Amino acid sequence: MSSPVPSGDISPSRRLAGFVIAGLAGGVMMASSSAPSPFYPVLQREMGFSETTLTAIFAVYAIVLLATLLTGGSASDHIGRRPVLSFGFALLAASMLGFALASGPEELLAARAVQGVACALLLTTASAAVTDLEPRSRPGLAQVCNSVIPLAGMAAGAPLAGFVMEHAAEARLDVFVAITLICLGFAALVWKMPETSPRHEGLWQALLPRVGIPAPARAAFWQSTPAIVAGWATGGLYLSLGAPVISVFFGIESYLIQALVVTLLSGVGALACFIARRYSPRQVMLYGTFALALGTALTLTGIWLRFLPLYLAALTLAGTGFGTCFYASLRTIVPLCPPDERGELFASIFTLSYLAFGLPVVAAGFAIPRIGLDATVLIYGLIITLMAALAWAWRRFGSQS
Repeated sequence: MSSPVPSGDISPSRRLAGFVIAGLAGGVMMASSSAPSPFYPVLQREMGFSETTLTAIFAVYAIVLLATLLTGGSASDHIGRRPVLSFGFALLAASMLGFALASGPEELLAARAVQGVACALLLTTASAAVTDLEPRSRPGLAQVCNSVIPLAGMAAGAPLAGFVMEHAAEARLDVFVAITLICLGFAALVWKMPETSPRHEGLWQALLPRVGIPAPARAAFWQSTPAIVAGWATGGLYLSLGAPVISVFFGIESYLIQALVVTLLSGVGALACFIARRYSPRQVMLYGTFALALGTALTLTGIWLRFLPLYLAALTLAGTGFGTCFYASLRTIVPLCPPDERGELFASIFTLSYLAFGLPVVAAGFAIPRIGLDATVLIYGLIITLMAALAWAWRRFGSQS
């Protein structure tokens, strides 16, 4: 086991190799997080559990992920990036195997909880490692990758799973065993990365539940909060309700097409981040919040008219806002953070993100049996539209940075 190397002393070839591994690690993790989505309706029918139980399966992931971010999110700042990445992928492999072998809702809940722990550790650590290992010749590339690659991974996971479901007899085994093996491979591969975070004291204190924002980044963090909340709430809306919307409102039962909703939202978000790298964070933020507000409002119009082309076009617009809001936030916040506090900063960013992502999803799960899918989607969408419009106004009139 090699000792940590100061970031400036890493050779360009090792830096690039580590950067690629860390970036791919984030993509694989996000693909694994969206891969179960097309299976939930099928598993609900096969196992016979209620809507409340399905809501609990969604909720336990968000709750455990948030609890882990609040306690272990900055662990890699204290014990190193590689050990946390390796442990995270081992846990993720265990959770995917749990999905493959589950025979009842209890096993699904357990697999989802383990996935929440793994994804929390990997989210913060992979993002910090990508920032640590950014090639010196490409300043700013880390924030592009920390936005584009996770969105691309999220975009890939669900449709690949949906494709296998439509063509394989044992789709659940095929999908989750394959992801298990990939995760085990990454658990070993990350040890080839140069270690950029020396071990130092303070781990046990860091494990106390808290949200820590390094002082130099604090003002920028709070300025970016409205846009982060609006963007991730949008992701929660379409990741949780996208398939039911396509099925119920547009009468499309194909697993693959239902899964493509996630791909459209995340895929265009990733593309928009890549294009936006040439513009200032403020310009990107203004575009992203405007696109979120208008795109979400138009998706509601498409649903009301039952006009699929309008819905898909509006979803594309909303997806560009989803990606660029987060990308602009990272470009604003991360450069202000000292290297030895990056794990803590990303833990805070993702705590806020997954609160915005998870809480409305849980609320929607409870609302659907009581007020119906139509009213739930309408209320959820209107709230996102309002939040995005307020975030645009905040950046347009309240901040010039």
